[in-house]
Amino acid sequence: MTFPRAPLWHLLHPSRKACAPIARESAYNLFHHWLSFAGLLLFAAYLLWQYKVWATLASADPTGITLIIIAIFVGCTLWCGCRAYLLCAEAEDLASWRHCAGIQTLNAGAVHAFLSMRLNGQATGPAGQLGQPQHQVDVLAECLHGPSESAWWINGVQIKLGLLGKVIGFSILALQIARIDSFDAAQSQTLLRSLTGGLGIALLTTAVGLVANILLGLQLVQIDRYADRLLAETLAYANSRNEARTLSHAEQ
Repeated sequence: MTFPRAPLWHLLHPSRKACAPIARESAYNLFHHWLSFAGLLLFAAYLLWQYKVWATLASADPTGITLIIIAIFVGCTLWCGCRAYLLCAEAEDLASWRHCAGIQTLNAGAVHAFLSMRLNGQATGPAGQLGQPQHQVDVLAECLHGPSESAWWINGVQIKLGLLGKVIGFSILALQIARIDSFDAAQSQTLLRSLTGGLGIALLTTAVGLVANILLGLQLVQIDRYADRLLAETLAYANSRNEARTLSHAEQ
């Protein structure tokens, strides 16, 4: 995983340069929203720990599928935070091009490489290897959207793991029912406890998988929408600069 060149203190203490009238923190709205969402998740996790829900989940699911789903969700949530920061750094590059013509660009990411090739004819940055005009937009779109495709696939894996736990739970329940030869009223409590074990696995894994899928999907949707808007604004800015340059040459 690669991080932008701009240090984190630029986000916490943005500078106001003469050539950048737009406040730098406005470019990091997506990352700020993710931080708020992550804070809510941490608070909810603390409340679940206070009420011993985590211990209940761990003891009620001997297969460990519930803990696997939770671990995948935590890892993907941290990835979403890193991805949000990277996209905000790309938006900061676009703001630098709008007001400084890319002179004070800090991150030199995919947006900076695209605008350098499209406006200045330079092949710098991660997209410099494919500098042909017909590939520039495709390369930029891949850089902005490509990493999210794997995250969406992992988001679907959470539901599949929940369904797998459901199948395992009902299989355990069916095996326990098949072992019953005769019903003894004196052993009804023990019998019900053994039967509900498989049912608990089925319900818990399915519920945890669905909740994790919904919460991670909310983050990925915000990231994709931000990437779409960033791509559209970058192309609009490049086209407007090219049109202005063409009109300037025509007038001369």
